[in-house]
This record gives sequence, C-alpha cells and structure tokens, in this order.
Amino acid sequence: MDALYSTLSASFKRISKNLNFDITDDQQDKLIRYVLMINKWNKAYNLTSVRDPEEMLVKHIFDSIVVSPYLEGQYFADVGTGPGLPGIPLAIMNPDKDFLLVDSLGKRIRFIKQSLYELQIDNVKAVQSRVEELELDKALDGVLSRAFASLKDMLFWCQNLTDAQGQFLALKGQLNQLELDEIPTGFKVVNSINLSVPTLQGERHLLVVQKVQ
Repeated sequence: MDALYSTLSASFKRISKNLNFDITDDQQDKLIRYVLMINKWNKAYNLTSVRDPEEMLVKHIFDSIVVSPYLEGQYFADVGTGPGLPGIPLAIMNPDKDFLLVDSLGKRIRFIKQSLYELQIDNVKAVQSRVEELELDKALDGVLSRAFASLKDMLFWCQNLTDAQGQFLALKGQLNQLELDEIPTGFKVVNSINLSVPTLQGERHLLVVQKVQ
C-alpha cells in the first residue's frame, strides 16, 4: 500500500498543478487514502467499474473536486452517491460545508461510513434511502447528482429537497439537447459550466438548475 500511496501521490501532484484552486497536503492525503479504500473494498463490494487506482484518481477524484468552486451555500445532498462520489471528495475540499450522502444500497452506505470513520471526516452524514422517500428537516442549498439519473428524473425525484433559492447541480458528460428539452415545467437551467478535468478524455459539464419562482 505504501508504494501505491507514493505512486498516487506523485500522480496527484502532477495533475493538480492544472487546477485553478489550491489543495492542502491534508486534503491530498485524505483524497488519496479514499482512493486506496475504494480500491481495497472494490474487490468484494464492486463499488465502481474503474479498477485501476490511478484511473480512479482522475475519473472519480478530480472529476468530483472540479465542482468545488461552484458550490453556493452550506448544506448539500449527493443523491445516488454510490461509493460517495462526488460527495466525499467535495466534503474533503469544503470542511466548512455539510453534506448528506444518499444511496439505496446498504453495502455502499457501509463503505461510506467506514471511509468517514477512517478518514476522520465529520461534515458528512450517510443515509440509506430511496431519494423519493427522503425526509429532511430543512431545505438544501444544493442537490448534487453525478451518475444518478436523467436530468428530468433527478428534478422529479428531488424537487422537494430544496426551495426556490436552492440549486440542482448535475454533473454530465457531453450535453444532450434532448435531455435539456425534457426538463419539466417549473425548472430552468441557470448555468451550464464547461468543466476542465486535467488528463480526462471527453467533455464534462456542470448543469445548474433552479425552480422557477
């Protein structure tokens, strides 16, 4: 593991030079250890189809943290989080914000809880639930989704999680006009951000949607 940690650390330093925000040594350490945990648990839990830890660094970690500068507010949910993506990397990058990670599969939530314990992350709560059955005591500032559903389905299932001030933040690859055309009434795209993920092949976008007041 030490050799792999060193390899990932060298890759991390090389790739992160291309970002337009800073990452502390402590954040880098936690992000790398998180990759090592996914790699370890993946064999039994099948958390991701990406098998190579260096590939995980780009496709999971950097692909998540590039969203960090666009988080407005304090309280966010990551719906259909899987092994904790993008929620855990974003929580590591934003220790001053709170994150609720939601997934319907128990094994994923068990992995997330173990990750939070081992990495000593205290601004994340993990919940096993279907998103449409989720009950919150206060509206979220943002609802994040990375590989959860189509935009239409995300907005339909998550519409009660935030109010008119809150945002729906969908991480997408290539923009699909058909998907944009299917956005339900009562919602509007307020921003479409072209994300630059260092060394990642292909397009990445962040779609920001709000309820129409």
